[in-house]
Amino acid sequence: MSQALYRKWRPQTFADVIGQEHITRTLQNSVAADRVGHAYLLCGPRGTGKTTSARLLAKAVNCLHDDPAQRPCGQCRICQSVADGRFLDLIEIDAASNTGVDDIRDLRDRINFAPSDGRFKVYIIDEVHMLSTAAFNALLKTLEEPPPHVKFVLATTEEHKVPITIKSRCQQFNFRLLTEAEITARLQWLAVQEDFTIEPEALTMIARQGAGSLRDAESLLDQLVVSPGDVITAERTQSVLGVASDTAVMELVNAWLNRDGAAGLALIHQALGAGTDARQFCRQMVAYLRQLLLLQAAGAEIVLEATPEEKAAMLAQAQRAPRQGLIEAVKKFSEAALTPASSWQPQLPLELAFIELLPGEPAAIIQPQVAPAATAVAASPATTPAATPTAPIVSPPPSPAVTAPLPQESKTKVDGAATAVTALPLATIQSHWREMVNRAGAENKNMPALLNMGKPLAVEGNTAVIGFDYPIFKMKFDDTRGASQLLGKILSDLTGQPCHIRTVNTGDYTVTIDKNDFTALADELGGVVSEE
Repeated sequence: MSQALYRKWRPQTFADVIGQEHITRTLQNSVAADRVGHAYLLCGPRGTGKTTSARLLAKAVNCLHDDPAQRPCGQCRICQSVADGRFLDLIEIDAASNTGVDDIRDLRDRINFAPSDGRFKVYIIDEVHMLSTAAFNALLKTLEEPPPHVKFVLATTEEHKVPITIKSRCQQFNFRLLTEAEITARLQWLAVQEDFTIEPEALTMIARQGAGSLRDAESLLDQLVVSPGDVITAERTQSVLGVASDTAVMELVNAWLNRDGAAGLALIHQALGAGTDARQFCRQMVAYLRQLLLLQAAGAEIVLEATPEEKAAMLAQAQRAPRQGLIEAVKKFSEAALTPASSWQPQLPLELAFIELLPGEPAAIIQPQVAPAATAVAASPATTPAATPTAPIVSPPPSPAVTAPLPQESKTKVDGAATAVTALPLATIQSHWREMVNRAGAENKNMPALLNMGKPLAVEGNTAVIGFDYPIFKMKFDDTRGASQLLGKILSDLTGQPCHIRTVNTGDYTVTIDKNDFTALADELGGVVSEE
């Protein structure tokens, strides 16, 4: 039966433990001097070696090697039985499954029995912070004064949840996250042991994905290995792990710095189309932007896990990026990474995070064009042949392709009197659109990003119709309290006339034009519309 890599190649001596020398050296010296404590508390992130170190300590205190400095030797009968999981005096308890006071009372009753095979009985209580308050209280006295043949090793990933009364009875060791270089070296060693080849770029991807946890990185490597002699490429790693390439992350930051929304969204869609997970892309952006922020704050002397070429490119970006903009970008992508993946549009948080970082100026609005069935240039009297029969200029049929209503007059009541109000042309609304977005952004920082996804479609009396291509942005605008009133007030100030705002989905909106107004529309367009 095959074993997971992190289990198959679990360290068998203190020297094999990666990145925790400050702890393993202390434990080894305690074993050599025969000054092993009765209780230890091992704290730190997952996958950093807490349980492994606890088992090595259980080996060391029971090892049969003549030289205490060489314990655990990994060769004697005791060491072999611990490695195989057959050592009866090593008792591992999962506190997440045994949280009650009765479980601790049962443990307290059993520790008085002498060891079966070794010199000491070693109790390893994993995730000890999961114990209930009553269970902690039941453990206190036993933990403080256990029988001479008993050692306790408590392990936790959440040290702040362990009561201070428990901490005061233990020797506490804090494990640290491993560096990318330490994880890379270990993975390369595993590749040699398992007889497969891994490309350097793939190795870097896996190490970064491990995020300081060696066990996580080894599990990811295990996921990619097919058979001995296999070659793990960067493309396969990127596809299986759902990560974006370093180039994609760097180019997306460039698109943000260049204020190029089209290029940035194209990069996002290209990465997602290649199999990148949207939340993972957000996490990569957070890690990359954090490095830029550190470079900006501390300069080029700061140590980063990057090649000299990558560091030079990052330094150039850090010099261009505004400090507050970087902080805001880290927050935006971090929030997007925490958005549940069950969303019906999983890419939307990533897209919104990028769009909200763009400046609050709308992109150029493409004017809608009228496309009548046929047009004819009006001939002047000087160029019209005398023999040509008079061609009637006919009134056109209604055309849904026309999207710009004609100016018309509406009436509003002011203090009970009817007052004529001339409706604004669509062109007037469009000319004030940029200023309106800027003013709205001064009142609500989220408004520019939303309005950049919309455009003025038409004017209905004194109501400006704003269309959104995607329903999600219309819904977000409508859900923003006071958004329509704010835009209506700003537009009224800009035009000098009372204005209102209505939002629609662009694809669902059509404008019909009164037949009597069609000739005026043709005049505005500079031509004559033929009946044909």
